[in-house]
Amino acid sequence: MIIRRAFFYWQFAAVVVLPVWLVVGWPIFGAGGWAVLGVFLGAVVLGLAMLIVALLFTARKQVRAERAVSWADAGVLALWHALIIAVGFYASASPWLSILVIVVGAAAFWFAIWELIDAARQRMRAVMDDLEQAARPAYLQSEGAGSFDAGTWTATPGNTRATTVRPESVRPDPNVIIIEEKPTP
Repeated sequence: MIIRRAFFYWQFAAVVVLPVWLVVGWPIFGAGGWAVLGVFLGAVVLGLAMLIVALLFTARKQVRAERAVSWADAGVLALWHALIIAVGFYASASPWLSILVIVVGAAAFWFAIWELIDAARQRMRAVMDDLEQAARPAYLQSEGAGSFDAGTWTATPGNTRATTVRPESVRPDPNVIIIEEKPTP
């Protein structure tokens, strides 16, 4: 939990720290003036991309509640941030590392989108299950069975009558929700 919580806070600090590292690290490790200008422009775009991914991770309710990212989030962030740090150290190998940073950054973005959609789907499923549970008649809620119509109407030529079906004899249909009204005297 400590590592996941550290990554939660680090992802926001990294939005500023890692682009600044690129702008400072490149001149120290042998890049020329024009290369530093290009890295400065790339660092601004990288900072925005990192902020978007951090906000997508934080958009999930579980992440906000725990103040910790998931282990998968931590792994993606660790790989992406390690590659960014490596780009600052190795100006000579930077074209290949830069391509890896872009590819892993795009993968982190789509991974964050996928996790956000998956979390929303799970929350929606829980809400629907609660609604379905609340819509069940009282005698079926204790059994954990599905929704059920306690009475049916049968019509035969010349004869229309109400037929009551016992709950034990009918198999409930989980796709049907019956809302019972108060019987009138």
